[in-house]
Amino acid sequence: MSVEKIPVVILNGFLGSGKTTLFRSLLKQSREKKLSICAIVNDMSELDIDGELIASTSAVEDDSKILESISSFVLSSKLGIEKLDQSIIKLLSNNSPDMIIIETSGSCHPMPLVKYFKNHEKIKLTGVFVLVDSVMIAHDFDYGKKLIPTMQQNIINGKRDTVNLLIEQILFCSHLILTKVDKMQNDQLQEIATQIKQINPYASTHSVVFGKLLIDSLFEINEYNYFNVANLFEELQPTLKSEENTERPYNLATKVIKDDRPFHPQRLWDVCHKYLDTRIYRSKGFFWLASRNSQSLLWNQAAGGINLALMGTWRAAIVEDKNNGLLKEELKLLKENLKNEAGRFGDRRCDLTIIGHKDHVAQFSEKLKSCFLNDEELKKWKRGMNFKDPWPKNIVNVKNK
Repeated sequence: MSVEKIPVVILNGFLGSGKTTLFRSLLKQSREKKLSICAIVNDMSELDIDGELIASTSAVEDDSKILESISSFVLSSKLGIEKLDQSIIKLLSNNSPDMIIIETSGSCHPMPLVKYFKNHEKIKLTGVFVLVDSVMIAHDFDYGKKLIPTMQQNIINGKRDTVNLLIEQILFCSHLILTKVDKMQNDQLQEIATQIKQINPYASTHSVVFGKLLIDSLFEINEYNYFNVANLFEELQPTLKSEENTERPYNLATKVIKDDRPFHPQRLWDVCHKYLDTRIYRSKGFFWLASRNSQSLLWNQAAGGINLALMGTWRAAIVEDKNNGLLKEELKLLKENLKNEAGRFGDRRCDLTIIGHKDHVAQFSEKLKSCFLNDEELKKWKRGMNFKDPWPKNIVNVKNK
């Protein structure tokens, strides 16, 4: 008697396309519907910001054994596939999942993952979702019209870059998910869908706003159609074989910034407007502003756009608040926990990861570092100086659900 294989859905897509937002929504739904979903998250950075965001959902907080996080390298590399195999073995030994969902890093090529799952004994690949940032496609590729010509020019020049990756992600997908569609007109979305459909006519096309995709629909998907990509396997195998030991493909570089100081809000605003461009593909992390001592903020940048989200209140700020409403025992425990923090300002910190073209990551990182308060500014901040803050006051509140 054959045992029913566990379905696997891959959330693939370029940096900043909205994979983590969608994943958090799916996990929230799984908890509400009492579904057993296991999660694997891959982040190129050692900070593993995406892993932390997934871990903060209530589904994972209720049972940490459902999450495996793989950071510091791309999942489609040889080492990444080995780690993926280990993670799946561990998840299956600790759980009896209804489904496994995998969020790849933005630089992940789908083919090695598809190849890994093709003959797996215990699980079956059903959906390969590629999330495509509709705003990025509109601005950088003229609503998709320049995608194929750019790829053709790369082939002529013997060049492989992120355009190759984006198109190959689309070629291998079973479902194309257009994100950030709330910022587009219907006719613009239709144009993007039409252009991308020329790349992969087999994929079904959907649009998603703020990660709102019904988890029930994932269970209605048939097994992945390997026949549709058989020729792609043959064509790309030699190229991907040469890249399998590369942890930073497509001229990508990563840089981590760690500091306990707050950012000067005006200086950060000026630097981002002057030096941030599409060659910085992605930056993400936690930080604080000198003008907002209590707020733990999430920095979320893709290409030329930055979103700020409120993650919560720093514990140090709660202790400093005379009207915190805590009992003496609670306050004492909180102070004891803060003693274990390495920073000068309690648990307040800036942990950012920057991903982009290798020729530009170092410069932008140095400019960001120049935005931290210097010693003189820190003295003024401690004396209660107010700093001009041009950043929006109405920011998204990321709830732990």
